[in-house]
Amino acid sequence: MRYLTAGESHGKQLTTIIEGIPSHLPLLREQINESLLRRQGGYGRGKRMQIEKDLVEITSGVRHGYTLGSPITLVVHNDDFKHWTDIMGEDPIPEETKLRRVVTKPRPGHADLNGGMKYGHRDMRNVLERSSARETAARVGAGAVAKVLLKELGIEVAGYVREIAGIVSDVDENLNLAERREISEASPVRTFDEKAAEKMMKAIDEAKADGDSIGGVCEVYVEGMPAGLGSYVQYDRKLDAKIAGSVMSINAFKGVEFGIGFESARKPGSEVHDEILWSEEEGYTRRTNRLGGFEGGMTTGMPIVVKGVMKPIPTLYKPLQSVDIETKEPFQASIERSDSCAVPAASVVMEHVVAFELAKAITEEFPSDYFPRLKKAVDDYRKEVKEF
Repeated sequence: MRYLTAGESHGKQLTTIIEGIPSHLPLLREQINESLLRRQGGYGRGKRMQIEKDLVEITSGVRHGYTLGSPITLVVHNDDFKHWTDIMGEDPIPEETKLRRVVTKPRPGHADLNGGMKYGHRDMRNVLERSSARETAARVGAGAVAKVLLKELGIEVAGYVREIAGIVSDVDENLNLAERREISEASPVRTFDEKAAEKMMKAIDEAKADGDSIGGVCEVYVEGMPAGLGSYVQYDRKLDAKIAGSVMSINAFKGVEFGIGFESARKPGSEVHDEILWSEEEGYTRRTNRLGGFEGGMTTGMPIVVKGVMKPIPTLYKPLQSVDIETKEPFQASIERSDSCAVPAASVVMEHVVAFELAKAITEEFPSDYFPRLKKAVDDYRKEVKEF
């Protein structure tokens, strides 16, 4: 199971092609649109979210509400493209017009300069349009399809915010996934602690007024993954490593941890590892879940808990210094439309990239051409590991 995305930030459309989804999986356009609209929400989002309403068009791989087993194509059209046709259109334009629109001033914290060096672009727009976080809408589309697959197998995924600008939201660790989702989705910053949420929103407002941006920490919580997914036998088969890589691929993410993560470096082993329990009703469980549902690169059957660190967005309204690549003169970096804080939206993106990695692991482990056969194989495996 894999996917590719295509499209530029201000281009005509974003396209996602997903291969490896089993046939006969019930799939509706509305299920994908729900995820896309969630990505556009959250306190701190900029004006662009008022211009674009991301809605998906399914152009292949689904017929009469069910997947065919062939590649699924998702298209999200850019309603604002009519204002960008001359800048982003595929047809040639006069050289003098092109020269007036060339972007030669790379912005710190973006891919502009490095991407220009790599691909030989003297016009930074050729880099910034693709490296933009706008591309994550296409990834959320892929993750939305994956979430449908997981849900049909009894696996649920939820993403929310744990921290913004150093303000930490407390959460009752005994809350189940449904409770975490309900509480966080009712919050403008997708978190649990109302007092912390108020402080977060105040910090976002202050950053916006100051022309600055702030980052934070997102968390994804997963229930229902059976034990033993992933593998210890090779480094590139460890499922937690694959998830970490997918989270780090999200724009502006700079760190990942599972369970108590970096805190484990400051604790003795007796306060880090999860004691093993057994009961006839549940089979094998753990007394705690400090390792976030993973041991040896494999799932333990406990909830998966993974956090991702998002840096502040680098597009600032009090721009940082850079250098014009043509004149080599210093300048204050240019401004594209931006958010003062995108952490609530990023939690939705993280939720969906994690979901895709989990669905991929499932389809690699079990026969996955035909969904009823896949479901039976997963159900049989659950029974097998419970009786181990």
